[in-house]
Amino acid sequence: MQTESSLDKKKLLSALAHGSAFISVLVLSIGIPIAIMTVSEDTVIRDNAKEAINFHLNIWLVGGIIGVMSFFSFGLAGFVLGPIWLVAHWGLSIWAIAQCLQTPDQVFRYPFIFRIV
Repeated sequence: MQTESSLDKKKLLSALAHGSAFISVLVLSIGIPIAIMTVSEDTVIRDNAKEAINFHLNIWLVGGIIGVMSFFSFGLAGFVLGPIWLVAHWGLSIWAIAQCLQTPDQVFRYPFIFRIV
């Protein structure tokens, strides 16, 4: 049986790993889930941190593709796809945090991402 502090720790660390995507413009933001993954011994927390790392890598990849497309289309692709990318980025992060706080014993899986780690 889990204690209340163990459950709170699981909620906090999992939400922190997924919430680090809000500062993903800083390359250092991926260090938060990496640190959580290396420090934590709980498998759910570690798996949530791995999923957050994969989400960071996917967000950067898609952002880079949109940036290149925007360059070659004189900003049109960025004007159209940029807001969609931003809403998906923030929306999926908020969904992940909410799921981690509601069901701390379950790993959140982002839909439609490549899992590299």
